[in-house]
Formats: sequence, C-alpha cells, structure tokens
Amino acid sequence: MERLISALGLIVFVGLAILLSAKRKAIKWQPVFWGISLQLLFALLILKSTTGLAVFKFIADLVSQLLKFSDAGAKFVFGESYLDHFFAFQILPTIIFFSSLITILYHYGILQQVVKVFAWIMLKTMKTSGAESLACSANIFVGSTESPLLIKPYVETMTLSELHAVMTGGFATVAGGVLAAYISFGVPAEHLIAASVMSAPAALAISKILLPETEESPTAGTVKVEVNQTYANVIDAATVGAKEGVKLAVNVAAMLIAFIGLIAMVNGLLGWIGAGVGLPQLSLEWIFSILFAPVAWLMGVPWVDCPEVGVLLGKKTILNEFIAYLDLKTLIENAQKGETVNVISERSQIIATYALCGFSHISAIAVQIGGISSIAPSRQHDLAKLGVRAMIGGSIACFMTACIAGILL
Repeated sequence: MERLISALGLIVFVGLAILLSAKRKAIKWQPVFWGISLQLLFALLILKSTTGLAVFKFIADLVSQLLKFSDAGAKFVFGESYLDHFFAFQILPTIIFFSSLITILYHYGILQQVVKVFAWIMLKTMKTSGAESLACSANIFVGSTESPLLIKPYVETMTLSELHAVMTGGFATVAGGVLAAYISFGVPAEHLIAASVMSAPAALAISKILLPETEESPTAGTVKVEVNQTYANVIDAATVGAKEGVKLAVNVAAMLIAFIGLIAMVNGLLGWIGAGVGLPQLSLEWIFSILFAPVAWLMGVPWVDCPEVGVLLGKKTILNEFIAYLDLKTLIENAQKGETVNVISERSQIIATYALCGFSHISAIAVQIGGISSIAPSRQHDLAKLGVRAMIGGSIACFMTACIAGILL
C-alpha cells in the first residue's frame, strides 16, 4: 500500500509542477518523459540490480574509507580527543578534505569526463541543450555555484528556460563535500549518492515544466566542457581546494550557530505565546509537523512517522538541509539504540534521506543569485526573477526522487 502511495505522490508532484507552469501550452513532453524515465532507470540500476548495488556499495565503501583519511588529518591537528567535539573537529574537516580531493579530480580532468557522460545521456534522450545538461550533471558532484563554471562562456547568452534549469539543478542536489559530511553523520552513503544521481534528470524535467523552452539555444545538440586550466600542478589544486573547503566549512559553522540559536529563540517565543493561549506544544517543530506531514505521506512515509519527517522537511525548506540531516542523524541513532520515542522506521529514514538531499531552501536563493551573477553580471535581474520558481522546482525534484525510492523499497 505504501508503494502505491509513493506512486500517487509522484503523480501529484508532477501535477503540481504543471499547475505552477508559467507556460502550460508550451510544455514539451519529451524532456519530461525522459527525465522521469532516467530517474527511474537510475533508481532501478542503483537500488535493484545486482551490478548497480555492487557498484554503489563499492563507491559508498570508498567514500567511507576516504572519511577515515580525513579523520587522520583532523586527529593530527586537534589531538586524540578530537571526537569530543565531533562536529567542529570531524565534520567540518571532512568538508575541507573532500573539497581538496574534488579539486584534484577537476585538475586532472576526471570530474569533467564523468560529468560529460551524464550530460550526453540527458542531451540525447531529453533533447535539452548542452549547457543546461552539463550544469545539471555537474551538480551531482559539485555545488550550485561551482557547476555554472563549466558553462561560463554560455551563461550570458542562455535562454531564460536554460538559466532556470541551471538554477533548478543547483537546488535539487548538494555539493560533494557537504554530501561527505552527511555520510559522516551516519546517513546511508549509498542512498545519499543515489539521491544526487537521480535528482539531476528530475530537476531538468521539472524545470522544463515550470518554464518550458520557447527560444533557440546556442548550445542545442552539443556537449562541450569549456574550462580553462587554472592550477599550476596537483599541489596547487589541492591547496586551492583546501582553501575553498575552509570557506565552506566556516560558512556552515556560522550558519549553524546562527540558525540553531534563532530556532531556540523563536521556540521560546512560541512557547510563551502557546502557554497563554492553551497550546503548550506550540513550536516550530509542531507547526512543521502539521504543514509538511501530508507531503511526507505522499512520498510513502508511514503515517505514524509523518509528523517527524514533516519536521525534517520544514526545517530543510525554511532553514537548510544541514540542520534537517542533523535531526535525521538523531532519529537514526535513537532507532539503533532501541528507543521508542523520537524514532522513525527504516523506510521513513531512507525516504527522508532522498527528500532532504538538495539545496532547495530559502537562503540558497541568495547564494545562487550571487554565485551565478558573479560570472554573468548582466543576468542578475533574470536570476532574481527565477529564484523562487527554481527553488520550488528543486524541492519537487527531491520529493519525486523520494517517491521513486518509496516505490522501490
């Protein structure tokens, strides 16, 4: 029954995108059909085929081993007791290490070639342009402000629909360094990796529903990675990557300090108001559990777990996915300890893992506008105009990925 509900949810989320479309009559169904088909195909390959399971298990084990290498660096710098403050001295160093590693892969052209394969598949099946296919494929591995660098020469002349697709892809996925941090939380690695792969074609499909293409793209039918060599050698690449990782880690730490503090303040205020009106349970979590529980149910989450998963979805959308994954980590640990409160089933854990795996939250709109406009200043007005619609598209893509996972679990 829960699988049928997940299938219903997939239909509902696609229907919602059609309802919100800026140009319903202009929707071209080929990219939509093939985007969802690729999403399902990737899911079957990853979650159901023996070969796919083995490959992604290997990748997950490899990432876990790399996390141990990251721990070695943290242990050397912060000492034997670094795990006493695991977030500051284990999670944040993980972001720095993986940022450096990804930059090395970029330096040697390995990352570009892998991205090109995914982009070629999307271009040939979905008939999307080369630029938007490349950007959405790159989002599987890098963040929403890094992926546009692969198509930097084209951003100024992209159509509005292409620009919207690039932004939607950024909202539907997470950066590799941050993904590694979530894995270190104890969230299943193979499902996090699968979520990033599955959401890329979904983002393109939803983007072409919300804002269909009505112009001729300069990069139609071509896949060409335009990247200038920016590093002197591997040492230079590793150094630059580490520096970028530090910026990201500091940003994450500052964001968590601010947002968690603000949550506590707002909950204190809501608790005071609730006590005065006979609602002692009034809090952000309680509000989110009501608003987002139906969304969780549509993904195939058992109703008993919907309030808890609803809280996660609310925090991800209003605040960010990092805070939501921290809460999911607690729910997973509680279940492993055999506790009976503040726990959700394994099915709900996995569906939540897929639903949360994206930068689709309000603060990310400003990040994308700032990041992409820095390489194409003339498009800032367009980026601002498309921001909210693209973020909604990214959320829908993540929810669709969660639905497909729910169908196959």
